Amino acid sequence: MNKSGRWRIELPSETGVKDVRNRRLFLVPYFLLSLLFFLVPLSADTFTFKADSMTGARPTGREITVLTGNAEVHSDKLILQADRIEIQGNDNEFIDCTGNVSGREAEKEIFFKTDRLRYDRKLKIARLEGNSTMEDRKNSIVAKGRFIEYDDQNESAIFQVGVRLFKDDLVCRGQYAMYRRKEKLLNLSGFPVVFKKRDEFRADRILVDLDTNDVTMEGAVSGEIKD
Repeated sequence: MNKSGRWRIELPSETGVKDVRNRRLFLVPYFLLSLLFFLVPLSADTFTFKADSMTGARPTGREITVLTGNAEVHSDKLILQADRIEIQGNDNEFIDCTGNVSGREAEKEIFFKTDRLRYDRKLKIARLEGNSTMEDRKNSIVAKGRFIEYDDQNESAIFQVGVRLFKDDLVCRGQYAMYRRKEKLLNLSGFPVVFKKRDEFRADRILVDLDTNDVTMEGAVSGEIKD
């Protein structure tokens, strides 16, 4: 501002123009990084995300944000990481993760690894597809399958196709399983088999108490118990 009270703009020299351009280029990454960290409320949930790069579009009825490179999403107590994450919906309700996907719910000690994970923030349901592993460290359980659906609110999980569950000396296999975490119960079907140390149990349906390792079998029961 000069003495007359008016604003005065000084044009930079050619060298000054280059300096200004360089400064702008230098500031752009920091501006983009600031855009990659948001707080978006969904009910009482707090939602944040970050990544190396981000693209987004908000056409009516199809809002979408795409995060690529070291992408990470925090939704309430769940943390998801992947090479690529898509966030969709008016309230960023749906999350689709692909490429080196991992996740964790630290408070409940639940950990995921999978090829693809889709998460509904409203229902708090995670669906894992491909080579998938869910680890319940609190109960010392590791479960694997081609499809896993974990319901965080009800603390239950469904496993399908090539199901394997490991706990201590217990190995459970089948094509379908329902895991009720609070009750520590596992329901197996689809040619289920349970190996308990050296013993082997087969039936149409098998119920396993993962707290006591007791096995209950129904339909076409067979087994082998070794001394």
